[in-house]
Amino acid sequence: MTKYQSDFVMSRIIQTDQAARIGCMHLEENGVIGYHQAVVPQLLLIINGEGVVRGANDKVESVQSGDAVFWEKGEWHETKSTAGLTAIVIESEVLTPASFMSQR
Repeated sequence: MTKYQSDFVMSRIIQTDQAARIGCMHLEENGVIGYHQAVVPQLLLIINGEGVVRGANDKVESVQSGDAVFWEKGEWHETKSTAGLTAIVIESEVLTPASFMSQR
């Protein structure tokens, strides 16, 4: 963005036509969000720190600041961090991040 003499990059996160819950999670050193099913589609945005996530396929993936993870409704998942991490979590029945985020 350069409007108003600005110099920054803005990435669109989400737009929903229905209700969405947005929260901030902080895991201390050796913190864990235990293995559980997503009640609704869920987007986890790592804003600080690093850790690992595991989905229903039991594949462990490293995550760090700037990464986003999406879980479908009913998908089993877990997040852990040995060093600590902070993340924004967005939950809504109408999340479809594939429409504007690339997959890795």
